[in-house]
Amino acid sequence: MIDKSILKKQIKQLEIKSSKIVNEIFAGQYKSVFKGQGMEFAEVREYQIGDDFRNIDRNVTARHGKPFIKLFCEERELTVIFIIDVSLSQNFGSSDKLKSEISAEIAALLAFSSLKNNDRVGMLTFTDKVEKVFPPCKGKNNILRIINEVLSCSPSGTKTSISTALKALNKIWKRRAVVFLISDFQDDNYSKNLIMSAKRHDLICIKIDDDREKELPDIMGLIETENPETKEIQVVDIKFIAKNFKQASENFKNRTESLFKKAKIDFINLNTHQSYVKPLIKFFKERELRSARG
Repeated sequence: MIDKSILKKQIKQLEIKSSKIVNEIFAGQYKSVFKGQGMEFAEVREYQIGDDFRNIDRNVTARHGKPFIKLFCEERELTVIFIIDVSLSQNFGSSDKLKSEISAEIAALLAFSSLKNNDRVGMLTFTDKVEKVFPPCKGKNNILRIINEVLSCSPSGTKTSISTALKALNKIWKRRAVVFLISDFQDDNYSKNLIMSAKRHDLICIKIDDDREKELPDIMGLIETENPETKEIQVVDIKFIAKNFKQASENFKNRTESLFKKAKIDFINLNTHQSYVKPLIKFFKERELRSARG
């Protein structure tokens, strides 16, 4: 558990950092990338040649004795949902930050972007079960509450079940939403639920990994390893398994990305050793270009 005074300071620092990045870098991009859910009525004006006659407002036309049409604008308000992995594998990091801390920073950055757009923001945290559900709400206090939960949560589960999280998402939020699924994706057999969720929602997968999960250190001898989710301890000869470990890591990466592409899901690869700002900027720019091309 984090000391309350330390947690409060951490949240405040994260708020300042996120707001600064949003204002200086992401201003306008979030709004242009994530579209509203439809069209809403704006005003009426007098009919002009070329206007769609189906939009004629009969009541106003009858009152004025000449045709008026309804004008519509894009409905900007969105529902944004964060699906965040809080399993024990998130408490790993070989740099100065854990995967769980990166998750909190990403959620904060995207949540404060949505705040500028007046969107509703909700969250579901998961392990091998649903841990917490925060219904979508507007406002800064709601975002701070979400950040607090990610930083201070004490999950009852230990393992990772992405299928469990996605099933809950589709059951709880039936209307289309922008969904950010943040995890290291160290799980299997979730492709069916991932594809189903991508059809229902605007799903973006954010994969967070660590260099030490890709390649073992260049040393010799026996080391003791522990699986953070199962607590299984093994003693291994690091030189003997290093080559296979690196290949297994590469296979996992290729398999996961292949699934995202098959499901036509946008995904962002992040690493605890690197800044997440550049990958996010790249994501926004690529998606904006794709949206402009139609």
